[in-house]
Amino acid sequence: MRAALIRQVLLLLGLAFLPAIGQAIYYGRNVSWQQPAADSALVSVAQAKNWGAAVLWIDARPDAQFASGHIPEAVQLNEDNWTELLPRVLGIWSPERKLVVYCSRQSCNTSHEVAERLRKEAGLTNVYVLQGGWEEWQKKGK
Repeated sequence: MRAALIRQVLLLLGLAFLPAIGQAIYYGRNVSWQQPAADSALVSVAQAKNWGAAVLWIDARPDAQFASGHIPEAVQLNEDNWTELLPRVLGIWSPERKLVVYCSRQSCNTSHEVAERLRKEAGLTNVYVLQGGWEEWQKKGK
């Protein structure tokens, strides 16, 4: 009797974990509980456009996405090619410029990761993340 109860409890626990395991397999690194942390440096398309020429747009998307379209005058800087692409960004950047990093959409964490690396590793200030990313730019930025 006791063994049957233990088996039932273990079976219920196993069944309870199935949705989480399935979600982790399906979404990989982008599971729902890994949403980007609240970022005080988020900026809207309208705010960034108001800054005009003071903005240096940083596209954090993969090469193929950048090649298929990006914000005019954006410079690519992604995690895959960080070492190769960072010198170009640093060559264009000046202290009075605001860096606005974007990736494909609101739920994309890449822009937050690139912005954090620019702050910590490159020691840059005035680094922002574009709220809504490339999708939002296509809706409101043109």
